[in-house]
Amino acid sequence: MWYVLPPSFERFLDRSDAGQRLAARLQAYAGRADVLTLGLPRGGVAIAAEIAAGLGVPLDVLVVRKLGVPGHDELAMGALTAGGRVLNDSVVAALGISDAVIAQVVAREQSEIARRERAYRAGLPPLDVRAKTVIVADDGLATGATMRAALMALRAQRPARLIVAVPVASPDACDQVRPLCDDLLCLHTPGDLHAIGLWYNDFSQLDDGAVIRIIETARHASASER
Repeated sequence: MWYVLPPSFERFLDRSDAGQRLAARLQAYAGRADVLTLGLPRGGVAIAAEIAAGLGVPLDVLVVRKLGVPGHDELAMGALTAGGRVLNDSVVAALGISDAVIAQVVAREQSEIARRERAYRAGLPPLDVRAKTVIVADDGLATGATMRAALMALRAQRPARLIVAVPVASPDACDQVRPLCDDLLCLHTPGDLHAIGLWYNDFSQLDDGAVIRIIETARHASASER
C-alpha cells in the first residue's frame, strides 16, 4: 500500500538537514553553558549532532532500546534505558503479553544497552545533566515509547529543563511525550505518520560505526573550542 505525502510538505533531505532545521528553531539556547544535547541511537545521534553544532553546546548519547513484541519486533510494547523501563500498557493488554515474556525481552535488551554503552562511550562517563537544560533529540516519534523511557530516566537525574526536539512525529506520540518534558519542538505532525522514513529523502540506516564517528567528531570539535 502506497502512502502519498501531503503536496505542501517538503521532505527532509536527510538527518543532517532535519537537525539543522531544528537547530535554527532552538537558537535561544545557543552558546549557553547550562545546555547540552542528547541523541537517541542510532538516528537521533545524527540529529543531535547538528543541534549541538548549531548551538555550540556539548553532545552526548543516551542509549535507549525498544522492547519489541516477540515475533513482531517492529511493534513496540515499551522501551528500556539503563535507568529503567516504560511499557506501552495498551499493547501489552491487547496482546496478553505475560510478565515472563516481558522479563525475557528486557534481559536481552539490557545486554544490548551495556554493549552499546561500552562502544559509544569508549570508557568516558555520561555528561552530568543535573541542573542543566537538556535537549533530547531523535529522528522521529512513532509511538513515543522510546522517548518516554529516555525522559523518565533523565528526569530522575534532576535536570533543570527537558526539551524534546524531533523533525516528525505522530500526534498521539506527541500527546504521550508532552507531559514528560518541559517543551516539545516537532517540525511536522502528520495525521497519518505511516513510517518515519517516508518524511526523508535519505533515511539510510546508521550502524554503530557511524554513531561512534559522529560522537568522536563532536568531542574533537568541542575540545578544540576550549
